[in-house]
Amino acid sequence: MRSVATGTAMRGTAIGMATLAVVFELADIWVTAQLPQPSWTPLPLAPEDMAGTAFSVFGAILVHSRPRLVIGWLLCVGGLSAAANILSANTFHLLYGHAAVGWPLINLTWHVLQLTLGVLLPLLFPVGTLLSRRWRWVVVLAVMGVALDWAGALSGQKTFREPAHWMVSAAMALAFVSLVVRFKRGDAAERRQLLWLVVALPGLLVPWMLGDPFWWLATLTIPLIPAAIAIAVLRYRLFGIDTLITRALIGTGLIIVTTGVYVAVSAASSLFLAEVDQVAGIAAAVFAGASFQPMRRGMQRGVDRLLYGSTGVPGTLARRLRHRLQHADPVHGLLATLDTLREGLSVTGVAVELDGMTTTSGSLGPPARVISLVWHGEPVGLLLVGPTDRRRFPAAHDERVLATLTPYIADAAHAVRLTAALQRSRERILTAREEERRRLRRDLHDGLGQSLTGMAMSINAARLSVRSSPERADLLLAELRAGMDAVSGDIRQLVYGLRPPALDELGLAGAVAELAGTPVEVSGGLDGLPAAVEVAAYRIVQEALTNARKHSGAATIAVALRRAETLRITVTDDGCGIPPDARAGVGLGSMRERAAELGGTCVVREAEGGGTVVDAELPL
Repeated sequence: MRSVATGTAMRGTAIGMATLAVVFELADIWVTAQLPQPSWTPLPLAPEDMAGTAFSVFGAILVHSRPRLVIGWLLCVGGLSAAANILSANTFHLLYGHAAVGWPLINLTWHVLQLTLGVLLPLLFPVGTLLSRRWRWVVVLAVMGVALDWAGALSGQKTFREPAHWMVSAAMALAFVSLVVRFKRGDAAERRQLLWLVVALPGLLVPWMLGDPFWWLATLTIPLIPAAIAIAVLRYRLFGIDTLITRALIGTGLIIVTTGVYVAVSAASSLFLAEVDQVAGIAAAVFAGASFQPMRRGMQRGVDRLLYGSTGVPGTLARRLRHRLQHADPVHGLLATLDTLREGLSVTGVAVELDGMTTTSGSLGPPARVISLVWHGEPVGLLLVGPTDRRRFPAAHDERVLATLTPYIADAAHAVRLTAALQRSRERILTAREEERRRLRRDLHDGLGQSLTGMAMSINAARLSVRSSPERADLLLAELRAGMDAVSGDIRQLVYGLRPPALDELGLAGAVAELAGTPVEVSGGLDGLPAAVEVAAYRIVQEALTNARKHSGAATIAVALRRAETLRITVTDDGCGIPPDARAGVGLGSMRERAAELGGTCVVREAEGGGTVVDAELPL
C-alpha cells in the first residue's frame, strides 16, 4: 500500500515539475516579446525554451511509466532548470537592460542543467546506474568544477572560473565517453537503446557547431533528444533504429560528398576556366551523378563495418563463402555456408533441414526464424536461424546478409541433395546389377545347366544303345532334339532379358509398335540413340502397356516418341484412370527407377478427358 502511495506521489511530483517548467516557458515567451528581436533567430523563442518544455514533459512521461528510474527524474530536473535559467536570464535583461553576468539564480540553474543533462544523464543512460564505481570520479570532477566556479563568483576571483569551466567540460566529455564504453560492453537491448540517443544528438550538435547563424535550428530539433530517450527506455523494440541510423549516415555522407565535389569543381572552374564556368558546372554535376552509386555502396560498407564489425559487409561474407566452397566437397561446403552465415549474423546457431536430415553449425536451440530455401523455383529445404548471441546488436543488416548468403546456401543444399540422390542411384544400380547377376546365375544353373546335363546323359545312353537297341537310341535322340529346342528357348529368354532383340531388328520405333500393336507417333529421328536409353524407353512403354491392358480396361492406347534435346515418351489410354486410393506398385516404381538411373523423370497422371498418361523424359 505504501509503495502504491509512493508511486502516486512521485508521479504527481514529476507532473508538477513539468507543469511548472511549461509555466516558466510561457512566461519567458512573454518576457522575450518585450525585448528586441535577436538577429540570430527568426523565432519568438530560444532553443533553451524548447529544451525546458520538452525535457520536463518527456521526463514526466518516463516517471509516470517507471517512477523509480532515475532517467526520468534527470529529464524533469534538467528541463525545469533550463526553463528557470532562460526565464531568469531574460528577466534580468528586461529589468536591467543588459545580459546577466554572475546573477546567482542564473548560475545555479545553469549548473544544475549541466550536472543533470550534461553529466549524469549520459553517465546513467539507459539503465539508471553507472558502468562501474570508477565512473563516480566523473561526477566528483563536475561537482568540483561547479564548486570552484561558485567560489570564484562569491570571492570575485575570475581566475577560478576558467579552470572550473574546463573541469565541467572535461566531466561532460568523459560522460559521453562512457556511452561509447557502454555500447561496446552492452548487450543487444542496451546497444539498441543507446543508438536512439546517437540518432537524436546530431540535431543539437550540428547547429551548436555551426554557431549563431544556425543555432536557432536547435529549437526545432532539441525535442528529438528527450523523445529518443523516452522511446529508448520504453519502446525501443518497436523500431528498426539500426536501419534509421544507417540511412541517416549514408544520406548525410552522400549530401556532403556530392556537394563538396560540385563546389570544388565549380570553384576550380571559376579560378581557371572563368569563361566556361557553365560547362564546368555541368561537368561537376555529371561527375557527382556518375560517382553517386559507387559512393553509396562504399558508404554502405563503411557504415556496416562501423556498426557491425568485420561481419557487417555482406559482400565480404559472400567472397569468403565462395572461397570456402571452392575448396570443399558438397557436404562440407554446406557446413561452410552455415558457419559463414552464423558468423555474419552472430547467432547461436544455424541449421538446414534436407529430406529429413539436419546439418547444424553452432548450438541452434529454439529457432528464431525459419526460411524456405529455393533453388531455381524448386524448394530444397529449410534454413533454421537460432537466436542472436548475447552481445549481438539485432541489426537490419541481417536481412542484407540473409539475402546475400541464402542463394549460396540453397546452391549448397541442392548440391548435397544431388550428391545424396546420386549415391542412392548408385546403390540402386549396384543392387539391380547384383540382382540381375543372381537371376542369370540361377537361370543358367537351374535351367540351362540342368538341361545340358540331361542332354549329355541322353547322348551317352544313345551311344550305348545304338547297336543293341536302335529303336531306343532313336527315341533318345528325338528327346535330345526336343531338349535342344528347349535350351534354345531358354537362351533366347536370357538374351531377351538383357536386351530385347526387337530393338536391334526393328529399331526403337518398330519394337514399340510391335509391343503396342498400333502405329507409333514419332517426331525427330530415333537413330543413334544410346543403348541404355533405348532399353529404358522400351521397358517403360512395355510396363505402361501392361498396366493399361491389365488394369484400366482401355479400348485404345496411343504411344508417342519425340526426340529433341531429350527423348520424350508418352503413353495415353482411355481407360478408367487412376483410382483415388491407388498405391504405386512394382511396375510404376520400376518405370520411375529406369528413368532416374539415366537422370530422367517418369510421371503417371490422369488424362484431361479421362484415362491415364505415362510421361517419361530421358536425357540423351
